[in-house]
Amino acid sequence: QVQLVESGGGLVQAGDSLRLSCAVSGRTFSRYAWFRQAPGKDREFVAAISWSGGAEYYADSVKGRFTIARDNGKNTVYLQINSLKPADTAVYYCAASTSPTMPIMTDHGYDYWGQGTQVTVSS
Repeated sequence: QVQLVESGGGLVQAGDSLRLSCAVSGRTFSRYAWFRQAPGKDREFVAAISWSGGAEYYADSVKGRFTIARDNGKNTVYLQINSLKPADTAVYYCAASTSPTMPIMTDHGYDYWGQGTQVTVSS
């Protein structure tokens, strides 16, 4: 059974850092990504990483502050978020794609999703 389980969210202050984790079980995938959904907004792409070569992709809005990483041995994907802003407040979702040819920056490119972890940034 495939499971993606996020953790690491919480209530933080602007300027703080967080590291989100996504523990994957059941199989490995071609690519992993993080998306987020703020209240009243559509879910948006944040970052993605390929499992084999480690190629990284970022939304323009998070470049320089977010870093995606993977630990193949632990089958875990991470999202390091620095200099948090109130605008980063959202539920953060981990996603996994079974095919390297699927779209990278849209949720249509991912087959499995975690349940999400809440990140709330106070000003």
